[in-house]
Amino acid sequence: MSAHCCAHSHRYSSKYPERDARYRRVLWVVLAINAAMFLVEIGAGLAAGSVSLQADALDFLADAGNYGISLLVVGAAPHLRAKAALIKGTTMGLFGLWVIGVTAWHAVEGTLPHAGAMGAVGFAALLANAAVLALLWAYRSGDANMRSVWLCSRNDVIGNCAVLLAALGVFGTGTGWPDVIVAAVMGLFALQGASLVIRQAASELQQVRAAVSAE
Repeated sequence: MSAHCCAHSHRYSSKYPERDARYRRVLWVVLAINAAMFLVEIGAGLAAGSVSLQADALDFLADAGNYGISLLVVGAAPHLRAKAALIKGTTMGLFGLWVIGVTAWHAVEGTLPHAGAMGAVGFAALLANAAVLALLWAYRSGDANMRSVWLCSRNDVIGNCAVLLAALGVFGTGTGWPDVIVAAVMGLFALQGASLVIRQAASELQQVRAAVSAE
């Protein structure tokens, strides 16, 4: 069956070559945006002592990697796209676990981040992710691979808004707890998105295997 599946993939050609070409161009643009914002935000997050900014920066890095994987499988056979989505879903889950772990460490240490830097960088990240979300809007309801890209971008915008709220909270309370709480929520969002992507990808793989068995 495995050999049959591989042979089947060599004969596969995309049904939507023009759409795939447009999607590939969009992915290159959003990959560049995410890579650039990772460099900006990780430096600012470390300098400001903000765990939510650091979490958001690593989210940019994870998204850049996810977009790179998506570029490799645009127009590929369905089982390859589903397997790529499984990899991305697993990455999202690991990111969520890491964020929760680091958040717990900052909570114990009682770190007080710089609210001004959090607000400025968080707003820049929000603008970047809003642009990415607009570019990906037309591809929000595709297969598990496209859905994983959309969910990442949607969660990023939510996370950026939360970082801005955390900055206000840190400024208003003079404590790091708003930053810790927002980072924890971002971690949970990543775990939720990972669960959705993994479930859909697993379902698509089952459908492909059933189709191959029926042939």
